[in-house]
Amino acid sequence: MIEVQGLTKRFGDKVAVDDLSFTVQPGVVTGFLGPNGAGKSTTMRLILGLDRPNAGKALVNGRPYRDLPDPLHEVGALLDAKDVHGGRTARAHLLALAQSNGIPARRVDEVLEMTGISSVAKKRINGFSLGMSQRLGIAGTLLGDPKVLMFDEPVNGLDPEGILWIRNFMRYLAGQGRTVFVSSHLMSEMAMTAEHLIVVGRGKLLADVTTQEFIESSSTNHVRVRSPQADDLSRALVERGIQVKPVDGYLEVTGAECAQVGDVAAEHHLTIHELFEDRASLEEAFMELTKDTVEYHTDSFGPGFGGPPPPDGDPFATVRKGE
Repeated sequence: MIEVQGLTKRFGDKVAVDDLSFTVQPGVVTGFLGPNGAGKSTTMRLILGLDRPNAGKALVNGRPYRDLPDPLHEVGALLDAKDVHGGRTARAHLLALAQSNGIPARRVDEVLEMTGISSVAKKRINGFSLGMSQRLGIAGTLLGDPKVLMFDEPVNGLDPEGILWIRNFMRYLAGQGRTVFVSSHLMSEMAMTAEHLIVVGRGKLLADVTTQEFIESSSTNHVRVRSPQADDLSRALVERGIQVKPVDGYLEVTGAECAQVGDVAAEHHLTIHELFEDRASLEEAFMELTKDTVEYHTDSFGPGFGGPPPPDGDPFATVRKGE
C-alpha cells in the first residue's frame, strides 16, 4: 500500500503540500482529485522520492521508495508520458528500463502486446502522438509486474477506445489485489473508474471517502416530484418543515427522501406523476467541495472578457460583428 504521513513540501513561500496524511489501500482504484495547484503532482513526486519533503514521510509497502532494492518490481509509475528519450524506439526505451531492474527482455514484448503498441515497437518515440506515448508509459509501469501502480492523468491524449481500455485495465489490476492510485481532472472518468477518492485543495486533505459517499454528501442532491396538484403538495411539504421550490415543472425538495415525499402525498390524497432522486454528479460534488480552494477563477466572459455574455448567449457575437 501507499502511506502518506504528515507530508509537507514548500517551494519558497508557497506551501504545495500541507501536513497531508492518507493511505491508499490495495484492491480498489483510488482517485486522486484536486484543482490545479492543489499539490497532486507534487505529492506523487514525494511518494516516488523525486522531491524531498520538508516534513513527514511517504512509504510504499512500508518503506521509502529510495530504499526499495528493485523499485520497478514493487512500483510502476507514470507521471509524464512525454518525459522520455525521443530518439529511442519504443522497444529500446522499455528494454533499458527492464535491464536497469534485472527484468528479462521477453517481458518487454509482453507489455508492448498488453498495451496494444507492438506494431510500433521499432518506431522512434519522437514521432508518437500523446496517446501512443501514454500507452508506452503505461507499458513501462507494468514491466516489473508491480503490486503498486501510480498514474498521473493517464487518459490524456487517448482516443475513446484507449480510454475504455485503460479504465477497464485499472479495474482489472485492482481486482488482482494491486494498489492503483490515479490522478485525473476528468470527473466523468473518475466516476466510472474510482471506487475511493482522495481529494485535496491547496495541499490539504479535503476528503478521504468512497466515491459513492462523496457524491451522496453533496448538498446539491435533491428529490424532484411532478404532480398536477403541485401547489397543494408544496404546502403540505412546507408544513412538515421541508424546503420546496419549483424548478422546470417539478418541485425540488430538500431535506426529505423520496419515501417521505410519497407518504405526504398519500396522506393528503394527492396525485404524483413522477418522483425521483436528483443526485449530484461527481463533478458537481467536487466543485462544491473545492470552490474555496481553486487557485484560478473564471467569473465572467463576454466581449473583452469583462462583462456578461450578450442576450443571444454567444460570448463572441459582438466581436464577429466588429464591435
